[in-house]
Amino acid sequence: MSEKRMFSKTIVLSDAFLDMPMSARCLYFTLSMFGDDDGFVNSPKAIMRQCGASDDDLRVLFGKKFILPFESGVIVIKHWRINNYLRADRYQPTKYLEEKEMLKVDDNGAYTMRTAEEIETAKKEKSVKKLTEKKDRVLKIRTPKVCPICKTKLEDSSGGCKTSWYCMKCSDELTYHNGKWDFWDSKKEKKS
Repeated sequence: MSEKRMFSKTIVLSDAFLDMPMSARCLYFTLSMFGDDDGFVNSPKAIMRQCGASDDDLRVLFGKKFILPFESGVIVIKHWRINNYLRADRYQPTKYLEEKEMLKVDDNGAYTMRTAEEIETAKKEKSVKKLTEKKDRVLKIRTPKVCPICKTKLEDSSGGCKTSWYCMKCSDELTYHNGKWDFWDSKKEKKS
């Protein structure tokens, strides 16, 4: 988490922000200082007590949509991405991934809550992406299809599960396990 935070003048000098009581504005600044690198704050009540703010101040921030609450008690600063920019090498992702999945970023850079349908769609897209990545990983791990001895094409002799290969030229059956080849000749004696 960074030690420095920024505030955009378009947010903190807006009429909506300046119409709030001084204590609510102070709470906004304090919450922003304690936010993680994605703008999430896990203990807004403790921070509220630290700066002497009341529950009404927190409700004002909720009502004016300067912070967005979650059922878990975590909040997020709505305009975080407008206020703060972190370089990729300094960025620490938030621990509140479930809450982050419930948000989307508008065209202007502000967080907004997703609808239930958008959340379901995002979850489906994420699971499809995971499956695709898993398939890509499996494809990269696949065994070589060339005999390491004579460099001829190997035939699959395991019924499609790609664990056992047969070299027509060497007349050997080969298995590939943990990055190493095991060789058996036609008499089934282990060569190496």
